[in-house]
Amino acid sequence: MRLLPLVAATYFMVSGGPYGIEDILGGAGYAKALIILVTLPFLWSLPTALMIGELASAIPAEGGFYVWVRRALGPFWGYQEAWLSLTASIFDMAIYPTLFVLYLGRLFPGWTAGSRGTLWELAVIVGCCLWNLRGAPAVGNGSLGLFFLLLTPFAVLVGAAFLHGRHVPVQGMWSMHGSEETGLATAILVGLWNYMGWDNASTVAQEVEDPQRNYPRAMVMSTIVVAVTYVVPLFAMAWVAFPIDQFTTGSWTDAARSLAGPWLGTAIVIGGTLTAFGMFNALMMSYARLPMTLAEDGMLPSVLALRNRRGVPWVAVLACGIAWALALQFSFERLISMDLMLYGASLILEFVALIVLRIREPRLERPFRAGNLATACLIGAVPTGLILYAVWCSRNERMAHMPALLFGAIIACSGPIFYRFSKTIWARPEPLPNPGD
Repeated sequence: MRLLPLVAATYFMVSGGPYGIEDILGGAGYAKALIILVTLPFLWSLPTALMIGELASAIPAEGGFYVWVRRALGPFWGYQEAWLSLTASIFDMAIYPTLFVLYLGRLFPGWTAGSRGTLWELAVIVGCCLWNLRGAPAVGNGSLGLFFLLLTPFAVLVGAAFLHGRHVPVQGMWSMHGSEETGLATAILVGLWNYMGWDNASTVAQEVEDPQRNYPRAMVMSTIVVAVTYVVPLFAMAWVAFPIDQFTTGSWTDAARSLAGPWLGTAIVIGGTLTAFGMFNALMMSYARLPMTLAEDGMLPSVLALRNRRGVPWVAVLACGIAWALALQFSFERLISMDLMLYGASLILEFVALIVLRIREPRLERPFRAGNLATACLIGAVPTGLILYAVWCSRNERMAHMPALLFGAIIACSGPIFYRFSKTIWARPEPLPNPGD
């Protein structure tokens, strides 16, 4: 996978376009929403990108962040890193086939009525499995094509908005509806969710051309592209004075119809299906490498490490597809909060691994360095603070008939139990030392 396909695949692992940022505007108002979307890349995305750029260039191993944490902190913490990421994927991956069906239903309601919707969701999973079996380059090149297809309608929408030539007055820029405190907190959480997932591209490092050079470049380029594709369409809505109280999930379609006509609204809806498919496809490529690498380390059944002639862990791809298909029946009302808690814990481990490797392996070749040791220690401080803020904001939420924090803690604390189980059942014994050595 070359540089531009890697950037496109990373884009879908993180963003997938402006879809999903609507609630930031509804919660914070135009001015605060734009401030959130402009500042989070510097506070949240860039530190993460710098950390990933260094570790991916120094240790371009398949399995990515799992391998980094394992090397820095040992097998136990490496397993916890993989556990947190895979359990977070259950909350994350089940939503994209549902989004695909929701957007498809806006075009052809009869196609998704009743059980037909479930069949379409399964079709998305099967289609992505087949696409992934063709290899990482196929996923990367496909992501590049989908990138241009889904953003073309937004380019037209932005142009139409600026042609209308009127904008929100200054006092209106700061207005919001609902509780100001709750709305702003929700906006920040949604912003964090829309800017997370940068480390997912690291798991396919051995399938990337010149990873030492391309990973750091891809991280920085992706950060810029994601921020621009969030900020510019939202600024266009401010310029055209689209009513804030009407801007909720799916409102891009309404804005397109009002500014350019039904044809652009239809194009935006089609883009929504492409976004859902592209994100599921790219993330499947990432997550499937985790059970493969765990199997190679003797922590899961060895069959999960089998590869096809293109180097794809085909058993792991199919196993992940089946697991996510079974999860479609669940409704996760607090997806963003749970995702942030579990993903945030794994991200903190990666920042710790960056520091530990700097101390333990100072001579490790690092084609890209995230500053000196002091900088490496500091860049994780703000992301960690934002993760703790997200956890604090979730203190009153409930999941599965219990506090969301308790539910997340139970999932996270199950990792050591499964580690012991995996080590007992599947771990291969260490070879005996040779007496002649």
